[in-house]
Amino acid sequence: MIDHVTVAVSDLAASKLFYEKAFAPLGYQLSFGEEGVFWAFDIGDGLFEIMQSASPGVLTRIHVAFRARSHAEVDAFYQAALAAGATDNGAPGPRPAYTPNYYAAFVLDPNGYNIEAMIDAPKA
Repeated sequence: MIDHVTVAVSDLAASKLFYEKAFAPLGYQLSFGEEGVFWAFDIGDGLFEIMQSASPGVLTRIHVAFRARSHAEVDAFYQAALAAGATDNGAPGPRPAYTPNYYAAFVLDPNGYNIEAMIDAPKA
């Protein structure tokens, strides 16, 4: 159901080191990322990500990505979320910078949280 969760951190380098050490006993390892921007840890059937925060927010900044079963489901999520009052944060479309088959849509919920629907598979 949940593909990945992203948490904003104040010191990306320190947080990366912390999670590398804390996750080692669980068998979780650094998977990919970009220096100064974010790091993703493989936690089995999903990812736990940390991203550099420019400034602390009033609310904890959170990004949650939900797995969809099709590209059409991603599109439908996006339209339904906007109709329900969300703000656009990235229209449905390919995200080849993530992986070659990544397709996603992003919205900000009423609290400003970044909610994503995604599929990482070729379009059927």
